[in-house]
Amino acid sequence: MVDKKAIVFFDGYCHLCNGAVLFIIQRDSGNYFSFAPLQGITAQTELPAKFEKEDLPDSLILLENGNIYIESTAAFKIAGKLRFPWNLLYMFIIVPKFLRDLAYRFIATRRYQWFGKRDSCSIPGAGWKDRFLE
Repeated sequence: MVDKKAIVFFDGYCHLCNGAVLFIIQRDSGNYFSFAPLQGITAQTELPAKFEKEDLPDSLILLENGNIYIESTAAFKIAGKLRFPWNLLYMFIIVPKFLRDLAYRFIATRRYQWFGKRDSCSIPGAGWKDRFLE
């Protein structure tokens, strides 16, 4: 397993997901998170076999302390590690999961239509290359 505190796996082709990664990096003052595209080798080696390529959840997966979080739970756990005031978003974890995930999936399934899609995975800026695992 990669020696990092937490890994955020994201859709490397998605403009919204790439924007979310930049948002996290800029607010993650402790450099807690590392990043890897879902389409990459790190995702293939670090995520369990239960996530076949066609079964990967839309957009974000958080691997933290050996635990895997998906959909809204991943998003709120990530928010909880960001600097103030963004960490306050974690309090929405109390909303029933089926409601949170319903809203999450509504956006996730429309992300290409609303925000667009890249032809290839993005390349991180020079100052952030050490945060990306591939």
